[in-house]
Amino acid sequence: MARIENHKYSIEEAFRECFYIVPDYQREYVWTDKEVHQLLEDIGEQIDVGTTREYFIGTVLVSPTDQKNHYEVIDGQQRLTTFFLLLCALRHLLQQEPEAQHLNRLISDSYTGSTGIVTRLKLDPRYESAAEVMAKVVEINGDPVAVRSGVQASGIASFGSLENIINAYSTLYRYLKDNYDDAAKLKRYWFYLATNVVFIQISTDVSSALKIFETINERGVGLNPMDLLKNLLFTQVKQAQFTQLKDEWKKITKPLEKEKEKPLRFLRYFLMANYVIKNERGDSVVREDEIYDWFIAKDNAALCDYAGKPFEFVRKVIRNVEHYLAFANGLGNDGKPSLAMDSLKRLAGGAFSLHFVLLLAAANFPKPLFDHFVAQLESFLFYYIFTKTPTKDLERSFSQWADELRVIAETSDPVKQMVQLNAFIAERFEKNMAGKSQELADALKRFTLYSMQQYRTRYLLARLTQHVDMAFSGLKVPGSLEPFTNLEIEHILPNKPEDDLRSKWATENPGMAYDDFKNRLGNLTLLEKPINIVAGNDFYTAKQVEYGKSGNYLTRSLVALTDVGQNTSISRINAKLEAFPAWSAASIEKRHAMLIALAKDVWKTTAIDV
Repeated sequence: MARIENHKYSIEEAFRECFYIVPDYQREYVWTDKEVHQLLEDIGEQIDVGTTREYFIGTVLVSPTDQKNHYEVIDGQQRLTTFFLLLCALRHLLQQEPEAQHLNRLISDSYTGSTGIVTRLKLDPRYESAAEVMAKVVEINGDPVAVRSGVQASGIASFGSLENIINAYSTLYRYLKDNYDDAAKLKRYWFYLATNVVFIQISTDVSSALKIFETINERGVGLNPMDLLKNLLFTQVKQAQFTQLKDEWKKITKPLEKEKEKPLRFLRYFLMANYVIKNERGDSVVREDEIYDWFIAKDNAALCDYAGKPFEFVRKVIRNVEHYLAFANGLGNDGKPSLAMDSLKRLAGGAFSLHFVLLLAAANFPKPLFDHFVAQLESFLFYYIFTKTPTKDLERSFSQWADELRVIAETSDPVKQMVQLNAFIAERFEKNMAGKSQELADALKRFTLYSMQQYRTRYLLARLTQHVDMAFSGLKVPGSLEPFTNLEIEHILPNKPEDDLRSKWATENPGMAYDDFKNRLGNLTLLEKPINIVAGNDFYTAKQVEYGKSGNYLTRSLVALTDVGQNTSISRINAKLEAFPAWSAASIEKRHAMLIALAKDVWKTTAIDV
């Protein structure tokens, strides 16, 4: 085999120093919105929490061509193509900023040839008409509508992978537009992407590269510890057992592949959930680039016992894969729909996944105990997610807490098990939530419609609305959150008011800017779509009749409180609510404070009855 070289590149370094060619024999661009958005969420999470740690996106396998710094991409073109399109989107959004020129040089370069000025793209896909589509994206330098129109006008038939390229550009552009809505935020995003998002580029000749790809990288996800672990396990069994081990291994990789879950993320969480992690840092954390080294360390090899009992070890991994995918889909530890897990999923979304460490560690709890644990975990995570606490602050704790949860899971006495879990929740969740109580209150005071991803804002309003409805009806056990998340977010003070409403607001609320109040938490409520359509963008006094028709009490209570006796479930919730005859800046601030107070009742820990 020819010499193999490897080099770590940041995104900026890679596109500054290299030209990438995707040969026509390679699989075309197949990523859909789901894969693109997942990559964006993963990177965005790192940026939002303010980490400066490198974010590793795997390996890229290339083969050098006759031209200096030109490489054929053997494996990794899905990621490289996506990042190239991301650079294009950033260039357009930052077109009035100095960074645009630098981005332009990362996207293409020009030189004077015998026929005039020649422009070379830093990524050149040579399948179908992909090069023409990509050239149009670069040339047009516009928003998704302009790019699509330009491609259509050029006569290029956009289908299959070509349509995927256009769709990916649109997804990337709109994500940046929605989440980084000014130049300063975009520059911060670009700085992190440029310097902290890294990959390992492995370079060798074509035949050797293809051999590496075919023998080690069957699924095209890069040379990674999952592949190395597979090979390690094969060294532990007899040749006659190869077929059996291969079949068992597929039960690990195929489900993860089907659900488009990252194998390395799963493997990292599996280790932290199932084993006591010791390292020189003393942080109980295994990073993705440390996984294989962890496995082959003498003490850890003995801990896993994959040498003595390889099939038993593989089946343990399989069980964890089954639980992991069930949790990712909002199912319980029995693989069946779970209201508790569904609610937790709506909070975590695709941007947060570290809690899988705790869920995997608790996977063998009896179902009632597991569901109770999930509900407490949801309250705990609400405090940390809505205060935007960096994930790294939780990694060590979660890994160590997993050790405690495994002990609880192994307790055979049901009463003792419940006592242990109550103690865990009080010590690990409740105490930490108390320490962040003021921080959460401050975060919620600043909360607006765009403080969080839209699904989390909807989750927040849905849980508050559900809580009020439960209190109104005297219910103790929550049902599905879906009826509430399906409602529309209504701006009580209209989002797009007529001029006369703005003028009236300015007169009645001097010094209070309309746009500063319309997106505040206190100005938001959930409303059925038909009612929302009728309510429209009218004055509050005109919309009150429609609010009174709503099926949820939190919205109806804006207009009037239902008065039913004393010391009833309705009177008790009424004490925490308020009706508003008029709507002003003071009303919004008052309701905002009211919702924050309700949040303390919603997201709290409770003990399971022993």
